[in-house]
Amino acid sequence: MTSGPLGSDAVLHGFFRSSASYRVRIALNLKGLAYDNASYRLARQDQRGPAYLAINPQGLVPALTFGGQVLTQSLAICEYLDEVHPEPALLPADPLARAHVRAAAQVIACDIHPVQNLKILHRLRALNIAEDDVTQWARTTIEEGFDALVALLPERDSDFCFGETPSLADLCLVPQLANARRFGVDLRWNRLLAIEANCQALDAFSKAAPENQPDAV
Repeated sequence: MTSGPLGSDAVLHGFFRSSASYRVRIALNLKGLAYDNASYRLARQDQRGPAYLAINPQGLVPALTFGGQVLTQSLAICEYLDEVHPEPALLPADPLARAHVRAAAQVIACDIHPVQNLKILHRLRALNIAEDDVTQWARTTIEEGFDALVALLPERDSDFCFGETPSLADLCLVPQLANARRFGVDLRWNRLLAIEANCQALDAFSKAAPENQPDAV
């Protein structure tokens, strides 16, 4: 792997089970970019400590630091990497096709994941909502989102969400399917599962998997 445009001091601040961190790990791996890991235990609220808040005032992972710069928000990080290290491309060159890929990625990153992430589930529990109902909230959010995502993908079958190479949409899909399994979602979307299998056959995806991270427990 090379340091590329990030330099030799790139650090991904994240957590092995964070799906947003997972997206960025895949992007870094696809681009062949080297980085170090800094891990924050989300259940322990490490990301809310003053040291990390000085990096990312949102108190969310991931953040990518390099050369005195800080980038936050996983999709913004992935698009930056795509712009400064354009091969292999995560977004197509055609503006209309690029918009379709971004829309599919945002179905997951904006409309599924934020509604079932740890912060929201903690708030539901704080309202004394039963644990079974909290889990069902997450399941329903994922199921509705995946129903919409499948309908938005091109009708023709392809190895990945949009064509024969992974895109930003695939980087979002694979971590969200991992989340779906954690919540016991009935995975009834054969096309999404086929895309996932094609992604996981690539080293960039398999090396980014949560169980293969140094902080995995």
